[in-house]
Amino acid sequence: MRGVLTVFDGHNDTLTREDADAFATGREGGHVDLPRARRGGLGGGIFAAFTPTPGDPGIDGEPAPPVGQDTAAGLVSRTLGRLLKLEREGHVAIARGPGDLDAARAAGKLAAVAHIEGAEAIDPGLLALDVLQAAGLRSLGPVWSRPNTFAHGVPFAYPSSPDTGPGLTAAGTRLVRRCAELGIAIDLSHLNERGFWDVAKLELAPLIASHSGAHAICPASRNLTDAQLDAIGASGGLVGVVYAVVFVRPDGAEDPDTPLEAIAAHVRHVADRIGVEHVALGSDFDGATIPRQLGDAAGLPRLLEAIRAAGFGEDEMELIAWGNWRRVLEAAWGT
Repeated sequence: MRGVLTVFDGHNDTLTREDADAFATGREGGHVDLPRARRGGLGGGIFAAFTPTPGDPGIDGEPAPPVGQDTAAGLVSRTLGRLLKLEREGHVAIARGPGDLDAARAAGKLAAVAHIEGAEAIDPGLLALDVLQAAGLRSLGPVWSRPNTFAHGVPFAYPSSPDTGPGLTAAGTRLVRRCAELGIAIDLSHLNERGFWDVAKLELAPLIASHSGAHAICPASRNLTDAQLDAIGASGGLVGVVYAVVFVRPDGAEDPDTPLEAIAAHVRHVADRIGVEHVALGSDFDGATIPRQLGDAAGLPRLLEAIRAAGFGEDEMELIAWGNWRRVLEAAWGT
């Protein structure tokens, strides 16, 4: 008899939402809260603190202010504070090491990895990075889809190559090296191609793209070329396949009626290209338009069925749902 799979999700923006305070009891909309996570088998995930681009909706729905270090640090502090509050209240377990992932899963508690999406809150001297690591930060994306002190984010474009500009700055190289020393995973999903190769050349940790798709299927700038996939596999890393319809549909359309088979096709492509041990899930819940058929975290069993139908056995499904993230995070954290 087939067991119920527990899913680890590589990326969500839930705690940046203005209704995040209702996470434990249930939100009116959006994609993730604790009741829906339990219904869908979501047992853990990487929870992002995100600094919006000026003019976009901010953490409370108002237009975001300019992205300065003080502003970004305030938003990161607020988001991570929400996560710490949920932990104190017993709703989640913040994972600071691989043993925490195992303990949370065994206890049936949601395991949460703290992540920063865009390092604008980090000072060039990297002192803030040490403080945040001590507070529980275990994953960081140097950029969102815009340039900053550390690197150049890939802009949203379709069709487009991810080769859109310069790579890591000298400060960015120092940031990546310090993250490796502190056991903070580096997420490459919003980094442009030259930045990706700059990180790869450092050979410090497995390469991780937490919420991306295959460029060979959907030629969006945010997706990974086959050459990038090969590098991820060679490093022992993984791709968390994104659910955002604009990155999984071959035509790049923002159509919520996209079938779940479109996501499964990216899982299949990555597995065929670099091995099933290098593909996992990375929803972008609460940060993108996802297929209507999936709906929210409660719909994860429907997605898993679509992936099974793409030709994966139960041992492979366990790797895709949880095991691959568990392995790669342990390697990146160095514990």
